Amino acid sequence: MTLDDLRVFVAVCRAGSLSSVARELGCTQSAVSQHVKRLERETGVALLERQPRGVVPTQAGRVLEAAAAEGMSGLDLALRQLRDLVDGDSGYVRVATGATTVRHFMSEAVVAYRRRHPRVNLEFRTVSSGRGSFDALADGTLDLAWITLGPPVRGIEQRPVVGLPWVLAVRCDDPLAGRPYVDAGADMGDVRLIRLPPNSASAAHLDAACAELGVRFAHDTSVADWDTALLLAELGVGRAVVPALPGLSVPGDGDLRLIPVPALRPLPVGWAVRRWEALGPPARAFADLVESYRRAPGTGR
Repeated sequence: MTLDDLRVFVAVCRAGSLSSVARELGCTQSAVSQHVKRLERETGVALLERQPRGVVPTQAGRVLEAAAAEGMSGLDLALRQLRDLVDGDSGYVRVATGATTVRHFMSEAVVAYRRRHPRVNLEFRTVSSGRGSFDALADGTLDLAWITLGPPVRGIEQRPVVGLPWVLAVRCDDPLAGRPYVDAGADMGDVRLIRLPPNSASAAHLDAACAELGVRFAHDTSVADWDTALLLAELGVGRAVVPALPGLSVPGDGDLRLIPVPALRPLPVGWAVRRWEALGPPARAFADLVESYRRAPGTGR
């Protein structure tokens, strides 16, 4: 068996499809199948089970997938460290994040990092979910992911950076706009909110924080990110409970008002990596710089 065999097998297990991996690799489905068949000949066991909509690993396949993914991830990390040693202050830093995260959490750090490390290539990649970020970290295609922290994930290290208090975002002429704070139970029992998709980590955290208080919000609008929720609240389309993102002024200015909801447990956000000790110097420097700006005294962040 070869490393290519193992890489293709892991990709098939994660995609659940021979054809989709073939398209991604720019080869035929038969070529992908040959990689898997070679592994099955070497191991003497069936590794994939065909189903009506693709393939799934057998019990033996799951064992091999876990071991192969672990080994290849460690090898990729080692190769990147070797390249960093050779290249010195150059290389790549690949970060899973989006425009909202860069704007609110990383803008100053990105500018400062570019000045200090002009030869390092920064790559920002949008990943649709936390699970997708963890998979990309595990297989070595990403170095860092900025996430809403959650339960432990096997093979991933999470580092909290900041806890974000929750605020109620409303238009300035809203009846609640003049409040110094709102009580999640007494003041918001009949409030209908704009919400993030229920499968997002931040929405799940908010639901859990509300459940601790015996509160359940109703929703009439759904958005994909916090900035859109803030915009709709500013337009008077609805109200939104959002984290007090860095750069937002509380209680707000213009047409938007942000009212603290102190009873809700803050939202923990920070870094996820494969292993901190194996992170290359350029990526570690970027992570540390972002943290230094978020934790700087007197910034309100």
